[in-house]
Amino acid sequence: MRVAFLTLILFATDFVLSIASAQAPAADMPQVEPSAVGLSQDRLKAMESAIRDGEFKKITSVLVARQGKLAYEAYFDEQGPDALRNTRSATKSITDILIGIALDKGQLKSVDAPVYAFFPEKRIQNPDKRKQQITVEDFLTMSSLLECDDWNNFSRGNEERMYLIEDWLQFTLDLPIKGFAPWATRPQDSPYKRSFSYCTAGVFTLGRVMERATKTPVPDFANQNLFGPLGITKFKWPMSPLGEAQTGGGLEMRSRDLLKLAQLYSNNGMWQGRRIVSEAWVKNSTSPHAQIDDETDYGYLWWIKSFGQEGNSKRAYYMSGNGGNKVAVFPALDMVVVITSTNYNTKGMHEFTDKILADYIVPAAN
Repeated sequence: MRVAFLTLILFATDFVLSIASAQAPAADMPQVEPSAVGLSQDRLKAMESAIRDGEFKKITSVLVARQGKLAYEAYFDEQGPDALRNTRSATKSITDILIGIALDKGQLKSVDAPVYAFFPEKRIQNPDKRKQQITVEDFLTMSSLLECDDWNNFSRGNEERMYLIEDWLQFTLDLPIKGFAPWATRPQDSPYKRSFSYCTAGVFTLGRVMERATKTPVPDFANQNLFGPLGITKFKWPMSPLGEAQTGGGLEMRSRDLLKLAQLYSNNGMWQGRRIVSEAWVKNSTSPHAQIDDETDYGYLWWIKSFGQEGNSKRAYYMSGNGGNKVAVFPALDMVVVITSTNYNTKGMHEFTDKILADYIVPAAN
């Protein structure tokens, strides 16, 4: 999200693993003209002109599907549809999908499972009984009591500090319990009784929990249970110095494949007649569990917010990553949207894509 991934870590070839599925790919989404699914071609053309004229800088692709059909697809760089897009922390929402699948399969017993219990061999710094009570759900909702805040450069758990350490799991487990300054809202006084604190290290740790629970490396589990069934064959996982998949961000995928993942959730976990993840998990993970601000809630690694012009906004849940990258589902519009961007670490990066959604795409569907 707002904090940069360490470029050296994410792009060093020694740390990147590319996986290709041996399974026959599923068919891509059917394609139609925008008007066939009730989208305004004029509004979409106006958006495209605004991007090409430089009003929105470094937007690399925009895709819109409605009623399960790809109705708009445009690329604004020279790489085109087959390029892998690094949408940074959008990866976190994919981790949510994988957690749901592990739960559906009974390999992970519950979101209430204590995280530290998965790593009994680890010697932990800053011991505290409250650490033993931290659950999978606490990391899914960015509300654990660990002192971990990527939006605070002084935080002990800031992700940039993690990238300097070889063992990222140990880094997370060693973090102290955070304190609450007099002006900070405590969990018991917060909506949903959780105090939000954006923590990439916790989501990386969820990847290690999955591996312990499923006895399968994350890339293999994802390929067998999610990417393969959706026909996603081209992607790159960033790896930690110890060769562990970074489930907290940096997974590179094609824009069309990101759209498939959004459509999977729009379909309540179904893909081409096949159940991939349970409907109950989709609904639970895209419901509010923590509040970020007055306009934004947080589910299980999904953001929840309304987009649109005054008096005509629509609620969405969405993946979000540094640069303004967004993969959004609008249930009331039966519409999914992918916007990729390379506006990494720039002021207004999220406002750019918010405006594209609010001023062009949502109105195009009304």
